[in-house]
Formats: sequence, C-alpha cells, structure tokens
Amino acid sequence: MNTATTPTTEAGAPLTEQAFRSLRHDVLAGTFAPGNKLKLDELQRHYGYSSSPLREALSRLAQEGLVRADERRGFRVAALSEADLDDITHMRLMLDVEALRGAIASGDDAWEAAIVSAFHRLEKVESRLTDGPQVLDEEWSEVHRAFHMALLAACPSERQRRWSASLFDQAERYRRFSARNRQSARRKSSEHRRMMDATLKRDADTACALLAEHIRSTQRNVESALRRGASA
Repeated sequence: MNTATTPTTEAGAPLTEQAFRSLRHDVLAGTFAPGNKLKLDELQRHYGYSSSPLREALSRLAQEGLVRADERRGFRVAALSEADLDDITHMRLMLDVEALRGAIASGDDAWEAAIVSAFHRLEKVESRLTDGPQVLDEEWSEVHRAFHMALLAACPSERQRRWSASLFDQAERYRRFSARNRQSARRKSSEHRRMMDATLKRDADTACALLAEHIRSTQRNVESALRRGASA
C-alpha cells in the first residue's frame, strides 16, 4: 500500500495524479458499482493514499461525470441509466462525428500512419482473444480507445478532442456493463477496419456515417442489457 506523504512518487508523478488514475480505472472497470458511496476512509485503506489526493481525485472524477458529489454527503459512483446513456450518445454524435470530419480535412501523413498503427495493434490484440466480450479485456480496452482517439487526433480543436475523450470514457462504463450482462461473441475488427479505410480515403461522409452507426450500436447493446437487468 502507498503510504508516502511526499508530493510525488518515485516515478515522479504527483500522488494526486496517481490517486486519480487508480480510482478512475476502477470506476470505469466497474470495481465500484454504480450508485455506490465512495467513503474516504475505505478508499484510504484500499489504495493507501492520504485523504488529500483522494479528495482531489474524486473532484476531478465528478467533473468528468464519472462520480457524483452529494451535498455534504461525499461522493457516489454515477448511476447508469438509459437517460444518461442517451445524453452521452447524443453528445458523442455531435462532437465525435464532426471531430472526425475535421480530422479528415486537416490530417497529414503522420496522422494517417498513426491510425494504421493503432488499428494494427487493435487487430493483433483481438486475434489473441477467445470468443467472448472483449471489452472486458484490459489490453483490448486500451488499444480500442487508442484507435478511436487516433481517428480524431488531427481535429483542429483541442477542446473538442478532450471532450470527445471524456465522453468515450463515460461510455466505457456502459460498454463494460453491457459486456458483463450479455452473452455474445466478441466484436470483430471489421467495423473498425471500414472506418479506417474510409478515413484514409478521405471519404468524410462514409467515415462519419460509419462512426455514427458505431456509436449508436453501442447504445442499442447497452439499452438491451439495462432493460434485461431491470426486468430480472
């Protein structure tokens, strides 16, 4: 357990950043169930950090929408709901699709090469997985995120890229919930390949349409899982 009181770890990263990354990872992974109260004393025992970096981490997670601050009652993991998922999807369709269109208009050769590299990593990871919900595999989740961020990396708006990344992570909790609550074969790389191919051809209309459908398919899958959970 990490009980250091110095402002940085041996690796040089601030303790607040270490606490944020650890807590954020576990919220996204579903280690803490939606709606659960995040008690500071329990988090201190679990992670070994003092209260100060944990409070800052919780405040940052609240800004990202991953936890909710209860007035004078601390923090809770944000609940999952169809209304919240619909809002996330709506915002992703507004931001991500236009970010991709901007990236296609502005991207250079290095941007294209980064997309190809990110897709190659994703495809290699998928080839090693057995049938099942790959979204629960940590390595797949990492390279999947990297591929989507590579597509948008040439968008001229840094703010748009940052918000798109935040919304992607908010959707990640729903993807993982869906994967844990349904039995289906893992997604193949064909959707990602088609998005990559259209993007590299600078076919913005096709690439954006494919990305929009990709986002909507996530919403449909999660909604089915949420409804099954509600009726169980």
